[in-house]
Amino acid sequence: MTSENEDYIYDEASGEWRPASELAEKAAAQTEVRDASGNLLADGDSVVLIKDLKVKGAGQTLKQGTVIRSIRLTDNPEEIDCRHDAIKGLVLRTEFVRKR
Repeated sequence: MTSENEDYIYDEASGEWRPASELAEKAAAQTEVRDASGNLLADGDSVVLIKDLKVKGAGQTLKQGTVIRSIRLTDNPEEIDCRHDAIKGLVLRTEFVRKR
């Protein structure tokens, strides 16, 4: 139950003003993102590829053991957004990476 003195924050996703406590609960309940070994991943982590991956559209293969730095989590807990020297806009599935 919300009190009259509670702060409200504008939620851009819903377009409504919501109680700050409700948005804090929502943020805490977000899905955890884990790598192939079950380690918890976070924005900015470095990961290592656990198998060779053919990159669609780039005509290139990323080799097992390649280090990918500064990952970014996406809305999908099975995918991470990252950069590689030769490939921009690379999205990898978490099942093919291990936290470094």
